[in-house]
Amino acid sequence: QVQLVESGGGSVQPGGSLRLSCVVSGRGFSLFAMGWHRQAPGKQRELVAAISRGGRTDYADSGKGRFTISRDNAKNTVYLQMNSLKLKDTDVYYCNADLNGASQYWGQGTQVTVSS
Repeated sequence: QVQLVESGGGSVQPGGSLRLSCVVSGRGFSLFAMGWHRQAPGKQRELVAAISRGGRTDYADSGKGRFTISRDNAKNTVYLQMNSLKLKDTDVYYCNADLNGASQYWGQGTQVTVSS
């Protein structure tokens, strides 16, 4: 069984930084395309950033230039470095693992709160 465990969320002031981590267990991490998504109460979950098996990255416009997604296959971990955080970045962030579109796995989410 594949399990994803996120960590690294918290409360920061505007302009601050956080690094989210997601550890994947249960299956070969290198087989998955990985992503970070966000969701506010009552809204649809939306993509923040994604990284392919080969390391190609993609970002939503909201995070371009501020967020960096990376993966460490040796540690079965995907990261989201978030810099210059804004109030509107406040949300629950979820890690996602995609196995060639055939299977999707999600973590439990980690809260990111940006407030002054």
